[in-house]
Amino acid sequence: MSYRAPVADMLFVMKELAGLDEVARLPGFEEAGLDTAQAVLEECARFTENVVAPLDRAGDTEPSSWSAGVVRTTPGFKQAFRQFSEGGWQGLQHPAAFGGQGLPKTIGAACGEMLNSANMSFALCPMLTDGAIEALLTAGSPEQQQQYIPRMIAGEWTGTMNLTEPQAGSDLALVRTRAEPQADGSYKLFGTKIFITYGEHDMVDNIVHLVLARIAGAPEGVKGISLFICPKVLADGTRNDVHCVSIEHKLGIKASPTAVLQYGDGSAAKTVHGTPGAVGYLIGQENRGLEYMFVMMNAARYAVGVQGIAVAERVYQKAVAYARERVQSRPVDGSLPRAAAIVHHPDVKRMLMTMRAFTEACRAMALVAAAAYDAAHAHPDAEARARNQAFYEFLVPLVKGYSTEMSIDVASLGVQVHGGMGFIEETGAAQHYRDARILTIYEGTTAIQANDLVGRKTLRDGGTVARAVAARIEATEGELAASRSEHAAAMRSRLRAAREAFLDVVGYIVEHAKREPNAAFAGSVPYLILAGNLVAGWQMARALLVAEARIAAGEQVAFMRAKALTARFYADHILSRAPGVRDSIVDGAVGVTAMPVDAF
Repeated sequence: MSYRAPVADMLFVMKELAGLDEVARLPGFEEAGLDTAQAVLEECARFTENVVAPLDRAGDTEPSSWSAGVVRTTPGFKQAFRQFSEGGWQGLQHPAAFGGQGLPKTIGAACGEMLNSANMSFALCPMLTDGAIEALLTAGSPEQQQQYIPRMIAGEWTGTMNLTEPQAGSDLALVRTRAEPQADGSYKLFGTKIFITYGEHDMVDNIVHLVLARIAGAPEGVKGISLFICPKVLADGTRNDVHCVSIEHKLGIKASPTAVLQYGDGSAAKTVHGTPGAVGYLIGQENRGLEYMFVMMNAARYAVGVQGIAVAERVYQKAVAYARERVQSRPVDGSLPRAAAIVHHPDVKRMLMTMRAFTEACRAMALVAAAAYDAAHAHPDAEARARNQAFYEFLVPLVKGYSTEMSIDVASLGVQVHGGMGFIEETGAAQHYRDARILTIYEGTTAIQANDLVGRKTLRDGGTVARAVAARIEATEGELAASRSEHAAAMRSRLRAAREAFLDVVGYIVEHAKREPNAAFAGSVPYLILAGNLVAGWQMARALLVAEARIAAGEQVAFMRAKALTARFYADHILSRAPGVRDSIVDGAVGVTAMPVDAF
């Protein structure tokens, strides 16, 4: 089954839910209206369908390889990356001043979904480069920006982020890589970094590593971490003292090389000013590295959420194609006299509808978040910028956490639809299941996203933003009440119950966090799932209202009827789970916390 980009659904969400017309009225985005979006998405669809998607299977069966410090990517990747770069795709949403196209995130996110659906292993390289560019735009000096950003946007160089070390996973307070100041203002870096995506590869000549390290005398913990640029090749053409000692053998995303990088062990000492140490350059101020890296990390977290949606779309397409072709058993209603394609069977339809509804709902949530990001950065009114920034920041852990957890469920259903053939590697269903499994782990596990949602996004303001989101949802309930249709009535009932459950949990967390923090955080991941379900369901409710209006006007009737039915399914089968999740949080803390540690 070849990939087909869901351009029609993306344009629907952009126009009707994300408010692309409003985005196009923001300063700097005047040319980014629907016509531009459609042209860009259609061109991106052609590229991803024809160039990138055919390499996806090969990446799983012929993954990247390492030998004596050299990493070779899957055959075809290097050529595809050259076409990606020549097409200007790396610079899609980066400033024109550095060679980018300056398009809004609302359009860029949709293109990112296509690239990841086509080939997630391939897409990881530009995704990390995007994050490096964002970090340098935020904290790099003008000289650093001019030196590195245009080359990355052009696809001549790629970027990485180096956080994790063997002893320091999510707890970056334990970072030990050290930075020693040099007389010329540079630093020498010494240490080991692990899990570095595309930390070494053969698609470009230079890789710009952004590295967290400690300067001698820095405070302990996260307050003493600084951020450095450490290029693989220095400006004078010499090879820096950083090299890849191995790449990981993984469950999925096998074509994406996950490198172990060694800084400053002397392997390249003769070429770096005669002494060991990888030459690095401080970004911004000392001891503010984690703050700067979070710019990159938040960009990556949103992008990983989009990866979840992308995998789910690819899995859904593959499952639908198989269900239409696989003949097995007569329909239970006797509508056909002989064995039929399994798409006729109610439980297969239930699985396909679950996959479709999850994917469309999360896509809508992600693009609505992207539009808020665009307004937060470009709106001329400071109050509007602040409001949109708060909304976007609230949604990031939902996009990352909910969409990726969803993708695993959808990928699992994809295997199930294929039946026994889904367990066989040749069908390709298993690859997507394996690829999806990393998404809830890297760039912060679901629990880390949930802790962020509880701590920074709910407790910090006493639930103000969370309740403001609920108020907007309640307004949509009023629009559903005015519709009077059967689907709208069902959606309104489910949406109201989910919103009330959400508000109960917000109140519970705010009330219990200080006096019973274990009780509050025991329900952190369920709270994220509930919030993600609610916000995604809210977008499906809004989509239902638009679809019914278009059907009444006789516009795109088949597309809109499918949209309305998908929204109804989401309400009855997914949004309906919210009250039960509320109960597990508000009433279920004892079941989580009471067991003594030594009883495990």
